Amino acid sequence: MKLDSKLNPRSEEFKTNQAAMQKLVDELEGKITAVSTPPAHAQQKFKEAGKLLPRQRLELLLDPGTPFLELSPLAANGMYNDESPAASNITGIGIVSGVECMIFVNDATVKGGAVYPMTLHKTLRAQAIAAENRLPCIALVESAGANLLYQDDIFILGGRSFANQARMSAQGIPQVALVFGSSTAGGAYVPGMSDYVVMVRNQATVYLGGPPLVKMATGEVVDDETLGGADMHAQVSGVSDYTAADDTDAIRIGRLIMQQLTQPKPAINLAQRQAPEPPAYDPSELLGVIPADAKIPFDMREVVARLVDGSRFLEFKRDYGRSLTVGHAHINGWPVGLIGNNGILFSEEANKAAQFIQLCNQQRTPLVYLQNITGFMVGTKYEREGIIKHGSKMINAVATSTVPQFTVIVGGSYGAGNYAMCGRAYDPRFLWTWPNSRIAVMGGEQAAGVLAIVQEERARKKGVEPDANAIQMMQMMTRQKFEQESSPYYATARLWDDGIIDPRDTRQALCVGLSVANNVDYVSAGAPRYGVFRM
Repeated sequence: MKLDSKLNPRSEEFKTNQAAMQKLVDELEGKITAVSTPPAHAQQKFKEAGKLLPRQRLELLLDPGTPFLELSPLAANGMYNDESPAASNITGIGIVSGVECMIFVNDATVKGGAVYPMTLHKTLRAQAIAAENRLPCIALVESAGANLLYQDDIFILGGRSFANQARMSAQGIPQVALVFGSSTAGGAYVPGMSDYVVMVRNQATVYLGGPPLVKMATGEVVDDETLGGADMHAQVSGVSDYTAADDTDAIRIGRLIMQQLTQPKPAINLAQRQAPEPPAYDPSELLGVIPADAKIPFDMREVVARLVDGSRFLEFKRDYGRSLTVGHAHINGWPVGLIGNNGILFSEEANKAAQFIQLCNQQRTPLVYLQNITGFMVGTKYEREGIIKHGSKMINAVATSTVPQFTVIVGGSYGAGNYAMCGRAYDPRFLWTWPNSRIAVMGGEQAAGVLAIVQEERARKKGVEPDANAIQMMQMMTRQKFEQESSPYYATARLWDDGIIDPRDTRQALCVGLSVANNVDYVSAGAPRYGVFRM
């Protein structure tokens, strides 16, 4: 049935909420623009060399007019003295010659594309998504290899990324490398482990050790082209399969390679899909749904109405466990089960969610979690009612679910509620956050209060009066620490999510996620085997 929205876009409340969210979105867009724009000197250097900038290469590779779902564009934000914007690489899902692909782009405008630890964490996350959703991988390579200042954090992760390439190739997931510049040491193994390699003549070089290292190690004096140029690797070593005249030609060849790598979706999955249609309510109104004051509750159905096809939503157990909204809908034609919460989870909500997750798994319907949660209810009454065992049933169902799961944090995400609503630890296919989101063990005020009580009780047990000034200082420092570490920018820098998104882009992100998830036959798998539900 079609949802009946109570939201009034002309009300003062809506306008206040919209202005507050727009300010956060503007801040987000400013940060993304900053890390996506190469320094002027780097742009000039690339231009003089006759080379395209990393994002220009990406744009030329993608099919015109198709979406590109960029992953973690603010990875490493505030880390390494901000010398590795976006973790020095671009990753995301795009369509190349009609094929959905995972794309990796080295950003050689910053330190020659040197690899930092977060560069590899971001690469490994993208590889995990590619493997789980059977996405062919295209790497646009130009890398100086590991930043040796961080070698202790890079060595093992780098090896894992090469192993992943080999394992995906073994599973029939194509690996394609387009090499545009110097690719040294670890950077050389990306093409080395690929199924198809294209190198640009007089620009691309691939070698384990460059001329200086060769001279130091062996005494041999050699130039770049002789050691590892495109012609040498095409004519002598066999590392390269195609030689391109320039960047544009390399991308043309890459697109031709993808033309013969078709990726049909399983018919059993397609049988579940119906004709897509837009929501009946404008997704742009999502900017005004979330209250400017995070303490004010809102109706998660207003979010659902602006995400799902036709704004139709068959709600399940509407009158039971009312702080949790669950039900069936479609997004871009794909069936989904939606689980959206607003505040605290009680035993009723946990049982309702566990049953609904089981039903969706039985029907082989993907799940979408919309998080705004302060956690599970505490207190003597609720402990006696079994909040632990009921919450554990919900967590058990989430953890053992075998249909694709997607999570969007639209507000707070605290404590075990984060786990129960399919947080990062539970491996959803994708997890996105909104710029107003917060994620932590608990709120800063609650943490400061808990620690104050602990300090006071500890002092009294020792027979001394609590030091009020010391406790007050500790509380202030705790609040500051939690405020910083619960920020969505702190979280996204460390890949606790797959990116902070403009709320208006949520449906598009889910459309891409659902499409690639349906590259794999999850329908035939059957319902999962659950762990023991404590009754």
